Amino acid sequence: MSEQLLNTSAHAPGSANASRRTPDGEPDAPAIGDWLHIECDGSVVVYTGKVEVGQHIRTSLAQVVAEELRLPVGAIQLVMADTDRTPFDMGTFGSLTTPTISYRLRQVAAATRLLLRDLAANRLGVEPHELVVADGRVTHAPTGRTCGFGELTQGRRLTETYAGAPITSPDQWTVAGTEVQPVEGLSIVSGVQRYTPDLTLPGMLAGAVLRPPSFGATLVSLDARAAQALPGVTVIREGDFVGVTAPDRHTALRARDLLLAEWTVIEQLPSTQLFDYLRSNPAGAEDAPRPPLPLHHEQGQVEAACAGAELTFAQTYSVAYIAHAPLEPRAALADWTSGRLTVWTGTQRPFGVRGELSEAFQMPEQSIRVIVPDTGSAYGGKHTGEAAIEAARLARTAQVPVKLIWTREEEFTWAYFRPAGVIDIVSGVQADGTLICWEFHNYNSGAAGIHTPYDVPNQRIAFHPTLSPLRQGAYRALAATANHFARETHMDEIARALGVDPLTYRLKQLKDERLRAVLEAAAERFGWERAAHEPGCGNGIAAGTEKGSYVATCAEIAVDRTSGEVRVVRVVQAFECGAIINPTALRSQVEGAVVQGLGGALFEAIAFEGGRISTNRFSSYRVPRFADMPVIEVLLLDRKDLASAGGGETPMIGIAPAIGNAIFDATGVRLRSMPLVPAGVLQVD
Repeated sequence: MSEQLLNTSAHAPGSANASRRTPDGEPDAPAIGDWLHIECDGSVVVYTGKVEVGQHIRTSLAQVVAEELRLPVGAIQLVMADTDRTPFDMGTFGSLTTPTISYRLRQVAAATRLLLRDLAANRLGVEPHELVVADGRVTHAPTGRTCGFGELTQGRRLTETYAGAPITSPDQWTVAGTEVQPVEGLSIVSGVQRYTPDLTLPGMLAGAVLRPPSFGATLVSLDARAAQALPGVTVIREGDFVGVTAPDRHTALRARDLLLAEWTVIEQLPSTQLFDYLRSNPAGAEDAPRPPLPLHHEQGQVEAACAGAELTFAQTYSVAYIAHAPLEPRAALADWTSGRLTVWTGTQRPFGVRGELSEAFQMPEQSIRVIVPDTGSAYGGKHTGEAAIEAARLARTAQVPVKLIWTREEEFTWAYFRPAGVIDIVSGVQADGTLICWEFHNYNSGAAGIHTPYDVPNQRIAFHPTLSPLRQGAYRALAATANHFARETHMDEIARALGVDPLTYRLKQLKDERLRAVLEAAAERFGWERAAHEPGCGNGIAAGTEKGSYVATCAEIAVDRTSGEVRVVRVVQAFECGAIINPTALRSQVEGAVVQGLGGALFEAIAFEGGRISTNRFSSYRVPRFADMPVIEVLLLDRKDLASAGGGETPMIGIAPAIGNAIFDATGVRLRSMPLVPAGVLQVD
């Protein structure tokens, strides 16, 4: 099914400061009306540049606004991710929505509540403290006189500032912090929800793009006669870019496949040589416009401490490139009207994509509008606007709207990947097992989560950017997954070598009470001390912290001694991210992170050779299936005394090391590379 697009006018009360920002990139929208508008009928509209990609952030943002305005959640309407209507936003990533925009909207709504109270006090001739704001009205209880929100604002844009308004303490929440079902849940499960691939415009054509046979290939010649012979097909070439438009997607893809192209290809590295390549090819500042910055942390005297250690340990760990594999591939619908470009697309960065379009077509950002419908997942993979630019190119030539939907093969091949990496660790302990030195070097995968939470007096921690043979970029939890896999596996190795229980050993090295709390909570729920060790079964534990939240994961696995098949039987995960705004959505986020983490832990990996991706469809790239699912138990620690942190990424970082440690517990085989069992089986002697 498809949906006709209607009412795309940019005129809206929330649009006045849509593009203003501070020098550090934050939104410069100081007035209540930049974020919130009250219609004449009293309905409340909230504006945010954040994107709904399945994390149910629309619900939790509605909750915090409803909390401060003393309204039910259903009374709040959110306008999201529309560059003409919402304040500038850097993007939906980094678990930043809850600690930043959620907090800002709490301030905005609290200021609005005080403003409504003051307006009502003036109208009724009473003192503000005598009034109660609730259910869309401001009431003077002694006399019963009341004013509706719409009566008080008369639909005007609220130019008053929201700065300094006191917000409701989490221990007094009645709407935020409660179990609220997703506000869009019914439309999703009933099929009413519309995503970019569902959208249409009058006269719209379908588009498709011809891809090179390998990375870096350049076009030498093109024979388009067979494609152009199809009814309604137009072939468009701009340099190495070749695309087609057609009346429908089937014809567009058929026409693309009829194009006869000759390419010049270049030699490319195979995946079998990847890790040696990463270690020996450092990246310079000239290798990318914005390369990841090196990191070097030094504390104490590492060499001297390691030289004096009772025992030292040295190991190397690695992680493969993996794909984001979102349910919805990249898609865009582009329309040029009167010199203005409007693009509907699934992206995490609508304002960033607007900037990319501005650069690609050499036109001012004010002449471009990017609208992001709810998007079928992203996982960090939709920061960029390739599909938007391609659709806009085709539409500019066709002079009618064009919709472009990437195929699954395109998504697996031409999108960027989670960075691969190599990690070297050297550690040393005293006779009683106390960690006294820690040296940690990460090559390529990133610096997120790289610092150890354990108390080590002498440490050297470094991230080394390297050249990458594949296009790489953000992925859920960034490098925290790789760094926690290496660190938590190494901690397990030390504990096992010392003959100490892995949980006990971690607790011995900890001063961080929040990390201690999740470790103890997960172990208690799992039954760590009384867990059985039947033949072929094993238990593993891991913990960590990233982006202001804390996680501990316990995993039980079973290995078939005959076939080598590894099965994750049970996962218990304790998670703490401060005050919880929406327990229902957070629990889903944590469970989803565990499921997604299973894939990268066990079998997800990109294989490539000669600049070609061989794992370019789900039949060759295995993600977790229903049969792979363990029993998952989520324990949420609600800290109403702490600020709310995001919950989308950190729950993913503990599952891989917990599984790897459990495999060692069951078999004595130590696995130091992700994925742990690419073929799903383990070679057991």
